[in-house]
Amino acid sequence: MAVESMTLYKLIILYMLDKVDFPLSNEAVSGFFFETGYADFATVQQVLGIIQDDALIEAKSSRNGTGYTLTAQGREMFEYFGNKISDEIKHEIDAYLTSRKYELKQSANVTSEFYRNTSGEYSVRCCIRENNSSLIELTLDVPDESVADTMCGKWRDKSQEIYEFVMKTLM
Repeated sequence: MAVESMTLYKLIILYMLDKVDFPLSNEAVSGFFFETGYADFATVQQVLGIIQDDALIEAKSSRNGTGYTLTAQGREMFEYFGNKISDEIKHEIDAYLTSRKYELKQSANVTSEFYRNTSGEYSVRCCIRENNSSLIELTLDVPDESVADTMCGKWRDKSQEIYEFVMKTLM
């Protein structure tokens, strides 16, 4: 693969992360490359790994996947080299992010995970975040891993309904 292509792919990812105020999932970043035909999955993963190793982005993994954010070093690098991305590509990225903003933000802000706790049961942690603060955080202890996994799986679809129920009930 040409060095110019790799550099462009790195800058595209930095531009994407610069344009949002929440972590972008691996799926969201890869989705842009697939839709535009710029790169395949393996190439995108390679580029993400390189810029993560170079401390230009930070990755946070959870049960829901991996979310990427721009580091200060990444922002500085983008400010210096960002003009190497054509206006046409910037427009494509902007359109992609705009058309999926709610979906992308929802994906980043509704999380669930489970872990084995000290009593041998499983704790399920479900969270809805907005503007870097928690709207609701629930931690429930359940007897086994399959129940914990099921609860985590349903949280994304049911989180808004549960949040509304709690707010109505407590107000």
